[in-house]
Amino acid sequence: MITRNREMEQEVRPNMRGGTGSVTLEHWFRPSDFGAPVRLCTRMTLEPGASIGEHAHPAEDEVYLILSGTGRIREAGQWVPVGPGDAILTGRGGSHAVENDGTAPLVIAALIMLYTPERPS
Repeated sequence: MITRNREMEQEVRPNMRGGTGSVTLEHWFRPSDFGAPVRLCTRMTLEPGASIGEHAHPAEDEVYLILSGTGRIREAGQWVPVGPGDAILTGRGGSHAVENDGTAPLVIAALIMLYTPERPS
């Protein structure tokens, strides 16, 4: 399955998770496209000054891949700078927040995978 850039469904979420400004989500794929339990597969763009508020990930893992721009991630109570090529994994009940403290858009690939009960062997 291929989703062309021009075909991606787009949505804007103001004050995402209690953050500031708006976050634009461009969905590469929807959960129903996967055979595995996935909740989100999107490209997120945070304009300068925008943020996603702190939130937890119980029963799921979220991967962020920083595609362009700079910002910072709050992880384990500390703000850590991030930039292109950095990868962030949050899950197992952990929480995080993200903020674009740079001067250009912060573009992030985001994938959220859900835990499933163990299958008997």
